[in-house]
Amino acid sequence: MNMTSNSPFPSNFIWGAATAATQIEGAASEDGRTPSIWDAYAHQAGRTWKGDHADIACDHYHRWSEDVDLLKQLGVKMYRFSLSWPRVLPNGTGQPNEKALAVYDRLIDRLVEYGIEPAITLYHWDMPQVLFRQGGWLNRDSADWLAEYAGLLSARFSDRVRWWITLNEPQCFISIGHLEGWHAPGLKLPMADVLQAGHHALLAHGKSVQALRANSKATLQIGCATVGVGYFPEDANRPEDVAAARNQTYRTSESFSWTNTWWTDPIYLGHYPADALERYSKCLPEIRTGDMELICQPVDFCGFNHYFGEAVRAGKDGKSEVLPQPSGCELTTYNWPITPDSIYWYARFMHERYALPLLVTENGTASADWVNLDGEVRDPGRIDYVHRNLLCLRRLLADGIPVLGYMYWSLLDNFEWSEGYRIRFGLVHTNYQTQKRTPKSSFHWYRDVIAANGANL
Repeated sequence: MNMTSNSPFPSNFIWGAATAATQIEGAASEDGRTPSIWDAYAHQAGRTWKGDHADIACDHYHRWSEDVDLLKQLGVKMYRFSLSWPRVLPNGTGQPNEKALAVYDRLIDRLVEYGIEPAITLYHWDMPQVLFRQGGWLNRDSADWLAEYAGLLSARFSDRVRWWITLNEPQCFISIGHLEGWHAPGLKLPMADVLQAGHHALLAHGKSVQALRANSKATLQIGCATVGVGYFPEDANRPEDVAAARNQTYRTSESFSWTNTWWTDPIYLGHYPADALERYSKCLPEIRTGDMELICQPVDFCGFNHYFGEAVRAGKDGKSEVLPQPSGCELTTYNWPITPDSIYWYARFMHERYALPLLVTENGTASADWVNLDGEVRDPGRIDYVHRNLLCLRRLLADGIPVLGYMYWSLLDNFEWSEGYRIRFGLVHTNYQTQKRTPKSSFHWYRDVIAANGANL
């Protein structure tokens, strides 16, 4: 890596921000778009905070030009976003919607004009409802559905879009959506069905990588964005605590939703982890000949979303002991603890296991933000949170671990899934009644960090 003379970050470090179509676009039934599973879910009584839904959201579909101007002001080098699957393919497969593709063409062209690298996420939780009615992720054909979508987007946009992310957080859309039931599609299935749906999602990753490359017009950079479930040593000076945190990061958790290696080992190593195969031996998915090879396609980076972690120490019996959150610990408005060290240890452990360059595809915090009397939005907690996490990335780089970049989640306050509009992650405040955007203090702070390439941290 080439380091700039006054910064510990490499000169080509990718500073970015991220969004997802369902959370910002709105225009839910315009220009031929059909419902996604999240549209269907959010319109069911009691599913979301105060019945919030994404019909309008941030109205980004109509205001994308203003939002790209904000990205330009911010100075990011990359913008990670998703396209709306039911907007591009109203029937889920088959004939594409030219109106939608033309809007995304203009968005991508503007990003390129501004020198911002577009990074497209294929699947950020918006399966077309018409495909869910055909079985959704429980149908093995789902892998082909996503691959068809991937091939279409690659053929259309890969002349300008080099960076692609296949799946966003399969732990969440499979486990929370199909096991715990508080995300779309809101199911509580037997574990055998959950594991089968997850296997199909991983097949969709592999087939989509193939389709992206087969239809590309340029050399692509492809990865996946799994949840970074982080564990860090209670005492980093005790090798046994470091080993305990590493073991906990790699092991299959009692809470299936928050397991790392069930999802990452197949993608990067070509097999499910042995301890998980033993734990779920009575309800394993159907794994056909060639499936694991198909899932384990060559990828260019290990992407991960990370927000918080848990402290671990070596127990007296030699097993990893996860420590409870201490009373009165610092919490975000999502009730997530502030644990900046966890991103360092998670990234370090993932690089040890998979030996790939790392890309932080999401990191950010939810704060209680509002427009002050003077028109400003002050969010010092967010600044401190990001500052601490970036110091961890700086430490990783100093240790020789390749970190390609950092995507802040999110550019805008937006529809936060089942939490509706209660939770604000944005660098930019959104007034959902007027759609006025107000850059927060963190926006200006992050802009200065980007301009200095991190030298001012």
